[in-house]
Amino acid sequence: MPRPLRLRPWQKEALERFNGCPERDFLAVATPGAGKTTFALAAAAHWLHDHPGRLVVVAPTAHLKAQWARAATELGFHLDPAWAAADGALPADMHGIVTTYQQVATSAAVLARLSRGAMVVFDEIHHAGDDRAWGQAVREAFEGAGRRLSLSGTPFRSDTMAIPFVRYQMDVAAPDFEYGYGDALAERRVVRPVFFPRTGGEMEWSAPDGSTYAASFDDPLTNNLANQRLRTALSLEGDWLPTVLRAAHERLAEVRRTHTDAGGLVIATDQDHARGIAGQLSWRFGVRAVVATSDDAGASARIAAFRSSDQPWLVAVRMVSEGVDIPRLRVGVFATTTTTELFFRQAVGRLVRWVPGVPNQRSYLYIPDDPRLRARAFQIAEARRHSLRRESRPEHEQGLEDIVPAARAEEGADQLSLFAAISAVATGTEATPVPGLAVLDDHDPPEHEDPSLLVELHAPALALVADAGGPASVLTRKELKAKLREENSYAAADLARKTGWGHARVNAELNRLTGIRKVTEATVQQLESRLRHAERWRRSM
Repeated sequence: MPRPLRLRPWQKEALERFNGCPERDFLAVATPGAGKTTFALAAAAHWLHDHPGRLVVVAPTAHLKAQWARAATELGFHLDPAWAAADGALPADMHGIVTTYQQVATSAAVLARLSRGAMVVFDEIHHAGDDRAWGQAVREAFEGAGRRLSLSGTPFRSDTMAIPFVRYQMDVAAPDFEYGYGDALAERRVVRPVFFPRTGGEMEWSAPDGSTYAASFDDPLTNNLANQRLRTALSLEGDWLPTVLRAAHERLAEVRRTHTDAGGLVIATDQDHARGIAGQLSWRFGVRAVVATSDDAGASARIAAFRSSDQPWLVAVRMVSEGVDIPRLRVGVFATTTTTELFFRQAVGRLVRWVPGVPNQRSYLYIPDDPRLRARAFQIAEARRHSLRRESRPEHEQGLEDIVPAARAEEGADQLSLFAAISAVATGTEATPVPGLAVLDDHDPPEHEDPSLLVELHAPALALVADAGGPASVLTRKELKAKLREENSYAAADLARKTGWGHARVNAELNRLTGIRKVTEATVQQLESRLRHAERWRRSM
């Protein structure tokens, strides 16, 4: 039976264009916060309704795997975010899997069999170019897919190698559908306007060659020296960073007067830097910040807990640079030395998600007044200005022009060990000036304005067992299976104690009684049946 799904106008337009596209590959570029996940799942449902098969989603990080699986469950899909090549066949009651680009690189052959004729969604497809082996593996794993949908939050360049299944024009990815930040702002109640308070500074440092330098952000420098100046400003030992943290913390307190659970995000340079920033937030402002770094096995759980809490600050390195959905984030501090346009736009994307019912939803990203970051902020501010005035965007904003070159690779580790920050003093904060913007930004559309549209979403045509009813329906199918497998494990252990058999023998007998080969391949119904067999066995003793 078809189910109603509320789509935003851009999602409906993109879905119509996807359905009408005769090519196997489709690239959709949509600004962060606009709802790419909902569009992709709607597209998958429509395609799979007419072409029964599996759904494979490839995400950039392990944290996003769980986020995709939960979003899919809400639309009637059951995807396994913990899939591994060694698990065997996919259970019959699962529509598909969520994996990562890193996993694809090690499991391409297995994925090639699993994805033959399937619908594949590539989340933030530019990550396929992070490593040459990743791009090759993506092509090997999904060459035989029936339909491929690639997603990105911003247009991207080919750099040194073209990404599989993407069409390029002049080395820039050519989307089949594009929905930019300015478009989303003009549509209203899709994304927030973001402001960029910029803080200048006077920095002094010792370079790897032993030379000592002193410069402000206004002084022209070579690219390497500009990188060292930025690293000095962001140093934990200087005065620049505490000054910016204080301004951001005060801004967050002001925002929380009307948006009571609003949160802040600091994007740090590395793991030690992140922990040092959290320490400063603690002893300077009495705030216990949540720290999420890639070396922490519990980082994904911490991000998920922060999302649903009212804690004020999250400090991370790259784990929330893109895709992670935390709508309550309203204030950010860009405290990283990564200055590329793609990364900067991803950082901005963490602050733009609209929350219904909250008035005057401005967001703020505090940035160093580094010329490269200043240029990137002006690009976004211009799109904001034109959209809020309901004017058409000028042609020069519709491409991917770099106003200044992106930072090159940092010096090698041996050179960085010789670098030393001496001092960093903040010299004042100013907003990116855009004439007439304050009045325009204070306008919120009436609450009754609803740009969304209802469409009928057909469930994917797969031979699946019925969903478990009752309270269990709030769980993803993967979470329900994990619970059932745990109960099966306890039952098998109890039987092993009572029978004197080994665990392997008890499990093999329960599998035989249930008619399954491996527990990892079992459906929900089969796991429940296995539990009933175990209970009958125990009662018979």
